[in-house]
Amino acid sequence: MSTIHTFQASKTKAILTLLQGCNTLKRLRKIHAHVITNGLQHHPSICSKLLNFCAVSVSGSLPYAQLLFHYHIPNPQTQDWNSMIRGFSQSPSPLQAISYYNHMLSSSSASDSPPDTFSFSFVLKACERVRAESKCREVHGVVVRHGYDMDVVVCTNLMKSYAGNGSVDNARRVFDEMSERDLVCWNSMISCYSQAGLHHEALNIFSLMRNQNVGLDGFTLVGLLSSCAHLGALNTGVTMHELARQKGFLGSVYVGNALIDMYAKCGDLDGALCVFERMRKRDAFTWNSMIVGYGVHGRGDEAIYFFEKMMMAGVQPNSITFLGLLCGCSHQGLVEKGVDYFHMMSSKFNIKPGIKHYGCLVDLFGRAGKLEKALHVIRASHAQDDPVLWRTLLSSCKIHKNVEIGEVALKNLIRLGSSNAGDYVLLATIYFRAKDADGVSRMRKLIKNQGVRTAPGWSWIEVGDQVHKFVVDDKSHPDTEEIYRKLEVVVQRAALHGYLQEESLIRACEFTSIDTNCSGTSGSCHSEKLAITFGLARTPEGTCLRIVKNLRVCRDCHSFTKFVSQAFNREIIVRDRVRFHHFKGGLCSCKDYW
Repeated sequence: MSTIHTFQASKTKAILTLLQGCNTLKRLRKIHAHVITNGLQHHPSICSKLLNFCAVSVSGSLPYAQLLFHYHIPNPQTQDWNSMIRGFSQSPSPLQAISYYNHMLSSSSASDSPPDTFSFSFVLKACERVRAESKCREVHGVVVRHGYDMDVVVCTNLMKSYAGNGSVDNARRVFDEMSERDLVCWNSMISCYSQAGLHHEALNIFSLMRNQNVGLDGFTLVGLLSSCAHLGALNTGVTMHELARQKGFLGSVYVGNALIDMYAKCGDLDGALCVFERMRKRDAFTWNSMIVGYGVHGRGDEAIYFFEKMMMAGVQPNSITFLGLLCGCSHQGLVEKGVDYFHMMSSKFNIKPGIKHYGCLVDLFGRAGKLEKALHVIRASHAQDDPVLWRTLLSSCKIHKNVEIGEVALKNLIRLGSSNAGDYVLLATIYFRAKDADGVSRMRKLIKNQGVRTAPGWSWIEVGDQVHKFVVDDKSHPDTEEIYRKLEVVVQRAALHGYLQEESLIRACEFTSIDTNCSGTSGSCHSEKLAITFGLARTPEGTCLRIVKNLRVCRDCHSFTKFVSQAFNREIIVRDRVRFHHFKGGLCSCKDYW
């Protein structure tokens, strides 16, 4: 009897060794056959190893794992359930992970196989992927009942799941209630805020983190640099750059890419170029960051130059590469080159154009005044029911005062149920410039009758290490009285250099108080005017002002900023929803082509 047990133990050990070195499904099938012929198909350790490979390995097979789980493991233990939950949580069918988790809790052997750190972490990942907030809350309750609410790994995954379901407040509540937080936990909270668009909060978390002496790593820096990029917070981004240098993270391609993206989105292309040139290793994202950066700054020639260098370096372009190229060509008026690159995507690189690429092509023709071609692009594309394309065309009609095609664009937006107040104001402005009073009246009635609304415009400006936000006619800032007194002086000095508020803008806004950036009277103060005024009052002479807007800059504010740059001898960089404008000496880098 002892000899038989010794022989069985020897075979078991040999099979476990084979499984340890298994790296393909074909080899696993052979081992499985060997297991069956030796009568070991119900051996707990062997079955768990087989199951784990099939469920979790990139070379595995979830259907095979299900077969093993249901027919070879009569009494699954926690690690077996975890293999199934984990496998499905990262598969195209994450709902199955939740199903196995439910079965795990309700099975007759639940007391022998309770959920653990891994069970909760994997099912929370599945809840995040399928956006099942109610299930996330339910799992949270089970976490507390089983005493895992102090487990830093589980709580970190709980935060991510809540945030992924759009409940950042609950994520923060979990974070605040944790008795112990490691670096991964802090990084996750920063990432939760950053991905939710709450970039001020992400930077505030870092301020708290620095006082806890938990250090930082590349993930910390990438998350924070992303928030700096969105806020246009260059000063804070430069501080992060210095931290990266001190801690030795500049060799990381991810940190380098995040730095390039931050500098480009903060309007400092020289800073982006400096980082790029010092990087020893570059990937497609590195090159794309430069190409897109130059593209949105309206420097199409430089975007093309970097694309050509990218090709020489043997790096394969992708859809983002061509978005940057098309954007640069559009803003610089390089129509023929833009069309060539659009066709090159599919003909040379087998990249299928997406909605954004068609949008760039419509914009390319529209800005150049080729409105009929822009209209043809929309009608000939597979995306003619996408409102972005029609809205892009409508914006071009405003630039070129084309009533007929502008009406076509708005009719299609209405047909798609996607029209908003900004669209009606755009067409109203076109009617006004065409001296079509009836058209302006129709737009007024449409807005009044349909009660359309849109999000208000806002502008950010960084002064020191603080980002300040302004909205139209803002009275919420602590220094409001000083800002408005200063604004009077700024307007007067700008007027001495030729600034005159555009009458067409005032008239277009007079019939509605819900335009995205106008309050309806000639005395209204747009958000960027307040931000610029605050910057002039709070920074030394000669300091560059950097403004971030959520909407496209209007013609009046564009004119205002040009004359302010001349009157106060300041460079002013404005990043709007579409592109960058560099104002200096009374001129703009866009050459009034935007």
